[in-house]
Formats: sequence, C-alpha cells, structure tokens
Amino acid sequence: MSETAKKIVTALVVLVVFIISLSLVVIGQKNVGAAGLGVMLLGLAGLVVLLWFYNRKYK
Repeated sequence: MSETAKKIVTALVVLVVFIISLSLVVIGQKNVGAAGLGVMLLGLAGLVVLLWFYNRKYK
C-alpha cells in the first residue's frame, strides 16, 4: 500500500470515528438517566482517543 493510500484510509477512519463519537454524545444527551450518561461517556472516550491519536505525532 502506498503512503498516499495509507493517509487517505487513516483520514477516512478518523472521520468515521469522529462522526460516530459526536453522534453518541448528542444521542446520549437526549436520553435522561444512566443509559444516556453511558452513551455520552462512550462518545467522549472516542473523542479523547482521537485527540490522543492527533497529538501522538507531536510528542
């Protein structure tokens, strides 16, 4: 796999994970209770993982 293809695949995976994580936060906010909180925390964990992935190369 070429370097350009790797970058494109990585960018697509990051974009998909970002959209899923953000939608989990929004969906979790609509649900009141422990289930909604759990969904929001799962979305937040996804966003934190993406932030870690971004900052890893600038260490």
